Amino acid sequence: MPLAPRENIGPVRITRIVAAPLFGESPKGGWSVEIKAEDSIHALIAVHTDAGITGYGSVFTDGRLVEAALEVLEPYYRGENALEPERVSEKMHQNTFWMGRGGTLTHAVSGIDIALWDILGKVTGLSVGRLMGGRHQERVMPYCSLLMEEPAQMGDEIVRWREQGFKAFKIGWGPFGRRNDYRLDEAIVRAAKDALPPGGRLMVDAGASDAYWPNGLKWALRTADMLADHDVDWFEEAVKPDALEDFITLRRETRVPISGGEVLTRRQSFIPFLVQGAFDIVQPDVTKVGGLSEQRRIAWMAQDFGVRYVGHGWNTALGIAADLQLASALPNVDLVEYIAGSAYVDNIMAKPFELDADGMLAIPDMPGLGVTLDRDRVARYSPKASELF
Repeated sequence: MPLAPRENIGPVRITRIVAAPLFGESPKGGWSVEIKAEDSIHALIAVHTDAGITGYGSVFTDGRLVEAALEVLEPYYRGENALEPERVSEKMHQNTFWMGRGGTLTHAVSGIDIALWDILGKVTGLSVGRLMGGRHQERVMPYCSLLMEEPAQMGDEIVRWREQGFKAFKIGWGPFGRRNDYRLDEAIVRAAKDALPPGGRLMVDAGASDAYWPNGLKWALRTADMLADHDVDWFEEAVKPDALEDFITLRRETRVPISGGEVLTRRQSFIPFLVQGAFDIVQPDVTKVGGLSEQRRIAWMAQDFGVRYVGHGWNTALGIAADLQLASALPNVDLVEYIAGSAYVDNIMAKPFELDADGMLAIPDMPGLGVTLDRDRVARYSPKASELF
């Protein structure tokens, strides 16, 4: 006999969206103008509804800009049905693109979209991963994202986090490529490689989206050969992020896989990089690119071009939670990024992430994102934390 139909779930209307900028322990980024602890580079988002259900998301940009963006976006989200994340998010994109597609507004929509998926999961009782495609896997390996240091310190840093259970590492920015010293670059990579656990994996991020990046294609080609000799898993942001032709040449001419895309926003920006063969691995950031709705479309598109998807996750615990859910919903996603030592990752949830004995993270299978913010912990980093709850 067929099952009786479930009672219809009525609309859940958005009443208010608030942002809580995070301050006080912003992690260093290795930028030429370094992030200060008191800078706001991330904000948390809460979408409140008339059903008393709240969804949470994360935005990678200055929280003051997010607050301004919410005022601009309000006519397009207030009163909308929070159970329709893709439609509501696209409505916001379509009605504001002329103000600057890809900037603050797109970043803010990213956090809203993540929060809407969280609400849909909480209302249906399903994890976001199940809603977005299913459970291809139950756990995934986090790679420990570290800034590059001088060679001696680099090895020590790898050991420090290796002892906490990490088996995959990405090192980036810092002095690499910024001192016109090829031997120093290689010494840093060698020190990191020598400190890996047995079977450990190493990725290298040049950070060419930094202000006034000094190197070009020839530096990237030479460095890529060195990284291939050290069996590095991928070379990330090796040339300036808009240098499409350089990415194409680099991918064609080198042995190491080439990755990028963290500064690109919305799926349209990724099309030429995929069509023209610029990446082996594409890395959109769910807290910038347009949210989970956009991230999933980019990942599917990449799969059709034979390009791996590994999300860029230099953000917060909510960003990791979103990446974990998408990792469950897509086949062949074997890594998520995890910033080492960030308070906004390790110290804002009621139950922090924990690695298992294999260095893996379990993907929550609870309603929504499957994680819970801790009110008191968030309050340490945001004067507006109470508005989230």
